[in-house]
Amino acid sequence: MLSKCILCHGFNRIKPTSFNPMHIPSYRYASNKYIVLGIETSCDDTGTAIIDKKGNLFAETLLSQNVIHLRYGGVNPLIARDLHRDNIERAVNETVMKAKLQFQDIDAIAVTVKPGLLFSLQIGVKYAKYLSKIYHKPLIPIHHMEAHALVARMYNNIDFPFLALLISGGHCLLTCVRGTDDFLLLGDTLDNAPGEVLDKVARRMKLRNIPDYSQLPGGRAVELAAENAKTFEVFEFPLPLHKQRDCNFSFSGLKDAFSRHLYKKESEHNIKGDEIIPEVNELCASFQYAVAKHIVHRAERALKFCILRNYIPVDNSTLVVSGGVASNNFIFKCLQCMGNAMKCNVLRPPPKLCTDNGIMIAWNGIEKINSGYPSTDMELIDIDPIAPLGVNVKDEVRYDNIHVKSTRLKNMFISA
Repeated sequence: MLSKCILCHGFNRIKPTSFNPMHIPSYRYASNKYIVLGIETSCDDTGTAIIDKKGNLFAETLLSQNVIHLRYGGVNPLIARDLHRDNIERAVNETVMKAKLQFQDIDAIAVTVKPGLLFSLQIGVKYAKYLSKIYHKPLIPIHHMEAHALVARMYNNIDFPFLALLISGGHCLLTCVRGTDDFLLLGDTLDNAPGEVLDKVARRMKLRNIPDYSQLPGGRAVELAAENAKTFEVFEFPLPLHKQRDCNFSFSGLKDAFSRHLYKKESEHNIKGDEIIPEVNELCASFQYAVAKHIVHRAERALKFCILRNYIPVDNSTLVVSGGVASNNFIFKCLQCMGNAMKCNVLRPPPKLCTDNGIMIAWNGIEKINSGYPSTDMELIDIDPIAPLGVNVKDEVRYDNIHVKSTRLKNMFISA
């Protein structure tokens, strides 16, 4: 009956790792550890991982769809859904086998339920519910952005409260993290996310036509091209929202300015078809610099606001940077320069955990368990593709009217 039910939802061959009813989960009881399986399918990567209460990683699997979506210039939701459906069983089984465990050894299943692509989220949640039902395991619903904010605590000694900057292809926001389920939203993007804009810039620049970048995500291609530039000052870009004393972001103006610069150069060089402008590296560097400058400008105001309001300690402040764009080393170094000037410790998870993965989901499940999170009835778990993060305090930021000198940012970036 269960297999038939799952088939109705689109799973074709559900064959979880077989188990022996007489098996005794000796490792768990002997070591007194709580073991969580994490499942992540919010966008275009199928990620699974198993960790225990102390943060020990047993195994992980990450099946990326990046190369396939490159053909479409971005993530295609329907294709992402189909690939998740094809990959979810394999990812879970591989992780369990690599961990040398059986399903009864697992104490709970953490799964991303919000935010993300609806069809992608559905695949992960349905499979998690299936495993929960046949193995009688509690489910832990996970907020994708909360998981990004907290995963750095798995690798660093970071106490609550701290400031978090989450930058990716779908989000750009600043939040004060006061506890496992206690977030204050200071600002988010008014239009495009930085990862989305970097991908569009890479596509418009035709970086895929350069062999070294042909198999890379757009943001990574822009970063590598910028490293080959002689300077980042060839093209001028505005500082978005510089008169707005809040912590919101806007990248649409930068994207428009980029289009004007590129069109002008293509006209000057009479570029046709797949040809690329000679200043490709310098334009990438200038655009990346503009993105970093905007992000740092808002992050500095958020840090000053949190200290002013006593939301974070003045003598031991921490800024955690996570999300796919956090793996951009130039942007991260610029944030570190700002942090040094503000006597703030700027950290990020290991670069591979800045992007979507199962480890951060499993760890968030552990965080919830450690904070006394109750068991959840799987029938009450709802998927929410557009889910806010925490309590919105953006009006408080505007009220404090905190000034940030944009003129001194350039010196930070030169040292970065």
